[in-house]
Amino acid sequence: MAGELIPVPEPTTPVFQERLADRGRFDLIPLDPDRHLDVVYRWVTEPRARFWGMTGHSREQVAEIYHFLAGLDSHHAYLMRLDGTPVGIFQTYQPAKDPVGECYPVQPGDFGIHLFVAAPAGRPAPGFTGAVAGALHRYVFADPAVRRIVIEPDVRNEVALRRWRRLGYRFGAQVELAGKRAQLAFLPRDSVGG
Repeated sequence: MAGELIPVPEPTTPVFQERLADRGRFDLIPLDPDRHLDVVYRWVTEPRARFWGMTGHSREQVAEIYHFLAGLDSHHAYLMRLDGTPVGIFQTYQPAKDPVGECYPVQPGDFGIHLFVAAPAGRPAPGFTGAVAGALHRYVFADPAVRRIVIEPDVRNEVALRRWRRLGYRFGAQVELAGKRAQLAFLPRDSVGG
């Protein structure tokens, strides 16, 4: 039909897909620093993204960061989608190959994550972040080599700290990382029945 917008399908197959009850189809696709730059740049430079550490970055700097991550074997970035609509960024890393690994005794099976929920911003959906985090935990623990998830949110991010604690993370030491004082926290596989 003339004038009708037809969505262009992503050429990338999801690495993970799951139906979230009463919410829709959730999936992860590798973040493409070129194709996804517009949406990612908009998200990470919003004032509410201050703990993501890129609010003052230019488009070129954000693209450079995600191009760098895309070139690493130890770190990965994914675009989270709900029914095909981008809703955030999920990043994973091997702590032994990350600066955080210099701040605590890394154990075999440690697996680091970063989570940025961008939507439904402006129209909060109760329980949305918890539902997404549950799906991400299932994705990560599907790998039998992963024994525990490691996070290191900024100690000033009280909302995130409360959320991670509710999700069952066990808090460890506070450590100094580039640009932030971080709260180490861990989610052992056995605490989620994995």
